[in-house]
Amino acid sequence: MMNEFTLGIEEEYMVIDPVTRELTSHDQKIVEAAQKIHKDQVKAEMHQAVVEVGTGICKTTTEARKEISQLRYTVSQLAGEQGLRIGAAGTHPFSHWEKQLITEHPRYNEIVNELQEAARSNLIFGLHVHVGFQSRELAIHIANQVRYFLPHVFALSTNSPFWESRNTGYKSFRTKIFDKFPRTGIPDIFNSIEDYDNYVKLLIKTNCMDNAKKIWWDIRVHPFFDTVEFRICDCPMLIDETMAFTALFQALCAKLYKLRLQNMEFISYSRALINENKWRAARYGIDGNLIDFGKEMEVNCRNLILELLDFVDDVVDDLGCRDDINYVHKILEHGTGADRQLAVYQQTGNFEAVVDYITTQTLIGAK
Repeated sequence: MMNEFTLGIEEEYMVIDPVTRELTSHDQKIVEAAQKIHKDQVKAEMHQAVVEVGTGICKTTTEARKEISQLRYTVSQLAGEQGLRIGAAGTHPFSHWEKQLITEHPRYNEIVNELQEAARSNLIFGLHVHVGFQSRELAIHIANQVRYFLPHVFALSTNSPFWESRNTGYKSFRTKIFDKFPRTGIPDIFNSIEDYDNYVKLLIKTNCMDNAKKIWWDIRVHPFFDTVEFRICDCPMLIDETMAFTALFQALCAKLYKLRLQNMEFISYSRALINENKWRAARYGIDGNLIDFGKEMEVNCRNLILELLDFVDDVVDDLGCRDDINYVHKILEHGTGADRQLAVYQQTGNFEAVVDYITTQTLIGAK
């Protein structure tokens, strides 16, 4: 039986005051109004200035695009009715976390109580892409191998160069903020799904966590769904970017599965090596060099991304995601969200202008 590689997309949006351009609490009014239209596809997050949306299970990137476009549009319209705007980026350019309210909910209270300032300062916005598998055994096998490619896609998604009115020098500072949490970053290799489940059981037994949702790695076999969940990307400014990364993750899973059917597999590299590439991607985005561990040498990141597109090319048409994946070439041409934010700031010297740019770009193609 062929695996279907179904898709689900989650995005986290900033809620912005259009006058001050600061992050602001929407007092859950956007979520309450949106749930009347999209039910549980719109949720509150830990900070009150965040709205999270999630598609249903989609068969293709075309279907997923339609849903994420509708969700961005609905949330934006409802925000407008409250006199607010939404924006899609990994961090807000200048708002300070100390001023932001925490959502009143037992789960968030418990996380803040345990993680303290690491949780309160975790004012970041990500993209999560789920790819469906017919079994958790297959999911862990593919997750082990696909880890190598995470920094490549992450480099394309970098969209958080600013933090609290500072140019951080990173293309993705979001990941640096999230590093303060336990159980984040690139995971180790697990030899089997039992190996992974035993790890989870041990952590629950020893009160490290109460459930597997408190594993916040860049990729995980989802605790409740038969999906591999990709969690490394900054929330992209453009719907086209979200769909390009979704298509890439889907194609990578399909390609690695195809190799498995031919009794071949991609090398599973160690977390320590992949972390070197993740750091470079966070710092330089697509303008640096990543390490090609096969050749044991540095290679221009853009060239590695082109090689990645070649690697998955033979599964793209079967998946029907060629148009979405082709947008990667546009990102290589126009720059990542971080590059474009930096360009606006260089032209204007003004963080408010960067926020206006983000909120405008967020709605391109939303309907």
